[in-house]
Amino acid sequence: MKWFDNTALTIVIIGAINWLLVGIFRFDLVAFLFGNLSWLSRIIYTLVGLCGLYLISLYGRIASNS
Repeated sequence: MKWFDNTALTIVIIGAINWLLVGIFRFDLVAFLFGNLSWLSRIIYTLVGLCGLYLISLYGRIASNS
């Protein structure tokens, strides 16, 4: 599962960078590359959200390893 954790973390970091661009420059990179709420951009937004939700479990796994 380590590869899945790393992949999910990478996707969430990309999403965080996109939100940083939106917050500072009002520039949505996903919408720019894939269209404003096109089916592809909606899939990307959904994947970022699902990976974020999955990474909530990381807190429990870190606590159990300590």
